[in-house]
Amino acid sequence: MNAKEIERCIDEFGTDIYRFCRKLSINKTDADDLYQQTFLKALEMEYTLSWEENPKALFFSIAHKLWKSDQRKHARRSRIAPCTNLDDEMEATLHSEENMEERYLQKEQKAEVNRLIEALPEKIRVPMILFYLSDCSIDQIASILKKPPGTIKSRLFKGRSLLKKRLEAADFKA
Repeated sequence: MNAKEIERCIDEFGTDIYRFCRKLSINKTDADDLYQQTFLKALEMEYTLSWEENPKALFFSIAHKLWKSDQRKHARRSRIAPCTNLDDEMEATLHSEENMEERYLQKEQKAEVNRLIEALPEKIRVPMILFYLSDCSIDQIASILKKPPGTIKSRLFKGRSLLKKRLEAADFKA
């Protein structure tokens, strides 16, 4: 691929790829790195991009493979020398007391749902992120993950069931 094709891809579906990277990485800095690595890897590949096929799926696939490789590398390093990360998010102080309790409850509910999604096994979490947050079809997800569509449907069903059970167990109120 050349730089012009990459630039067009970034314009066309860069936000979708970034959203996917953000959901995979959970951490904003890691997501930014993954996003940049995805397009850099695509630039390095000697691949002719076909706009008739689904080029968006190619970038989802590249991002997923890079993320998976990074996860393996992190696991190896953690086995050798474990380290802990400090929480990057600092609570912002609210200057007005208006709806403070409601905002706090909404933030807590959102954080709880995100924790439950993050706790799902990778093979279930990734298809759910692609389907619900990146608006990919089942066939697109199957081509990205190189799995049959039936497997993707099964994983989506299982993911919804697990999430529902965990939300009910946590007494989640919508």
